[in-house]
Amino acid sequence: MNIDINNFSELITKKLGGWIEALISILPNIVLAAIILVVGLLVSKWIKKLALRFVNRVSHNITLNNLFASVIHFTFIGIVLFITLNVLKLDQTVTSILAGAGILGLALAFAFQDIAANFMSGIFISFRKPLQVGDIVTIKDYMGKVVEVNLRDTVISTFGGQTVIIPNKEVFQNPIENYSFLQKRRFDLTVGVSYGEDLERVRQITLDAVKDIEELSKTEETTFFYEEFGDSSINFSIRMWIDTAEQLVYKKVGSEAIIRIKKAYDANGIMIPFPIRTLDFGIKGGEKLSEMQVNIADGRSLDN
Repeated sequence: MNIDINNFSELITKKLGGWIEALISILPNIVLAAIILVVGLLVSKWIKKLALRFVNRVSHNITLNNLFASVIHFTFIGIVLFITLNVLKLDQTVTSILAGAGILGLALAFAFQDIAANFMSGIFISFRKPLQVGDIVTIKDYMGKVVEVNLRDTVISTFGGQTVIIPNKEVFQNPIENYSFLQKRRFDLTVGVSYGEDLERVRQITLDAVKDIEELSKTEETTFFYEEFGDSSINFSIRMWIDTAEQLVYKKVGSEAIIRIKKAYDANGIMIPFPIRTLDFGIKGGEKLSEMQVNIADGRSLDN
């Protein structure tokens, strides 16, 4: 028993001695690694600020600028960590970390491919800038004002009061109607007048009726075109330009144009006809109206 205890004690002493010797031999490396780590973390913060300052001169997209600076920051931290591990002679650990990172990245790519697609689409949107906060747009079936453009989604406030969050993948892959891009909009109004009207007179009265609307563009001309011979009217469209994309102004111009045109037509005796339908009761296989039996409310019948 004493022999076993002595052997056990000797074994522990040798192990402890070996560990202490290894620690003493690697102590300079530990000190150097600690210095590299501390200095690297401090330098990484400085590099992040420098990168953010530089990219702010090129781009005014705050979200994208912060992302770019953060990527540089964490990339530099990763380099510092790998250098630290190499100084500590933990090469096998570095290899394992790299392999694990690769496998983990592949797994995450499959698991979160939609998130990654939205994220990449957000980056492309930030670079191309097809829309900005405050723009009036139509994306898919949603029309409204852009409230926020994130790296994952775009937030739109519709004119009906709803907030719609659209994934950036849908924004990037679908047509975008941006009404604010040119800072002007056109209101098209379709009207029909009687076949008996003087069309040149109608044209002049219509243009005179809308020309003094305050919100109309002073640089773009209001245009008038006859479009078709309708069932009961000759139809035309009048196109008016507005120097803003705001929906309230757009609707106001349309409403004001309708009121002014109706008043002008009433004052000048121009008729906007109701739809007319001709009913023929004497067609082959039918009955003449004079020969039809008419039923009244109490169930009795009257013969013409």
